Amino acid sequence: MSGSQKSLKQKTKMHSGQQSNVPGSFRDPSGFIFFKEGILCRQINMVAKKNYDQLMSSGLYHELIKNGWLIRHEDAGTPEDGYKIINPEVINFISYPYEWCFSQFKDAALLTLKIQKKAIEFGMSLKDASAYNIQFKNGRPILIDTLSFEKYEEGKPWVAYKQFCQHFFAPLALMVYKDVRLSQLLRIYIEGIPLDLASSLLPAKTRFKASLLSHIHIHSKAQSFFSGKKTAGQNYKMSKWGMLSLLDNLESSIKSMNWKTKGTEWAEYYKFTNYSAPALSEKEKIVEDMLIQAGPKTVWDLGANTGLFSRLASRKGMATLSLDFDPVAVEKNYQEVRLREEKDILPLLLDLTNPSSAMGWANEERMAFLSRGPADLVMALALIHHLCISNNLPFKHVAQFFSKICSSLIIEFIPKSDSQVKKLLKTREDIFENYNENFFETEFSKLFEIKKKKKLTDSERMLYLMVKK
Repeated sequence: MSGSQKSLKQKTKMHSGQQSNVPGSFRDPSGFIFFKEGILCRQINMVAKKNYDQLMSSGLYHELIKNGWLIRHEDAGTPEDGYKIINPEVINFISYPYEWCFSQFKDAALLTLKIQKKAIEFGMSLKDASAYNIQFKNGRPILIDTLSFEKYEEGKPWVAYKQFCQHFFAPLALMVYKDVRLSQLLRIYIEGIPLDLASSLLPAKTRFKASLLSHIHIHSKAQSFFSGKKTAGQNYKMSKWGMLSLLDNLESSIKSMNWKTKGTEWAEYYKFTNYSAPALSEKEKIVEDMLIQAGPKTVWDLGANTGLFSRLASRKGMATLSLDFDPVAVEKNYQEVRLREEKDILPLLLDLTNPSSAMGWANEERMAFLSRGPADLVMALALIHHLCISNNLPFKHVAQFFSKICSSLIIEFIPKSDSQVKKLLKTREDIFENYNENFFETEFSKLFEIKKKKKLTDSERMLYLMVKK
């Protein structure tokens, strides 16, 4: 079971032999997710029987599985108060849209449209187009909600169109035409970015783009006009041709959205690092040896930049989260994942000083990032000086934090004599009298046992392998 699934099981207070529902699936009348004896299950309620049977008998399920667009499941019996229980395939780590880079968002949106087109071919339609229904497996997006399908009715509009625009189209437009950081609005709006808000934030020039005019600006005005009216949309008809034309337009519009990344200090980190080529090569070898010694199944690489060291873990089959706060670095990392078809690495956006919090009803629908751990091992390379000097975090608090999210730790200590630390101290007063190697080891040794310590050649930096006591 992955770290994310283990934490989900813990969150639901699962005990041996008991069934415990997973927070976040209670809104769907078609069914819900739960754990039973440590196994992930989904109950299909009687109200969803016809749609589920058609999904399975029409050939759509098998077509989606063949294409790698939907998670597999196995039948697991019949519940007393429902139609069927299935065991869905487990995803290594559950991520949320506000943790994705631009291209992850774009790939997830295009997959949703591909699935809707394919569903129409088999006489079905997506009734949900939530970004939360998409996860990443083997470096690619995949739909995880088996109950998102309903029988297609000729003349009926796409019921998930508004949701698709709020969850995918509006965020992508804001990222491209305004600021890539506006994807973080989804941390506030769990139902997707309101279209009137997106319309007001987008530059005036976007009103001259037909797709943005129709799917955001006019769409938002229509929502406002029909708000509260009982007849809203009831008399609107859409032929199958009209449906496919809408999907084609959305697809071509999203394909044309390209975010022009600009190099940042962090995305170009390894071009300007103070490591010599031999020192960097040596560092890779030391980290690789430490990974082998620790033997983790799951790894979180914090401050991963473009994933150079994350790949040392992922290439050994370790399920690796490659985490950074810089959208450009994460974008480059994900593009590398796609290019190399890497399966054991997932780049995500994470600001360690403000990680994703729990949100939704009762603060339980979407889990906090750290609640989806712990990982077997955390890598914190070239990070400690940013936490302690840039963000005024004492060693004690950093050590406590790491002890909560991992069992083993590979961490790099960077002294004040290092050029990167000197750069940080140029713009502020040096109030960090305890920032030294001895105090670092003293504070971390209270919670971790130091298993290995290795100094880098041509550098005063020190690498440590630690195990939680």
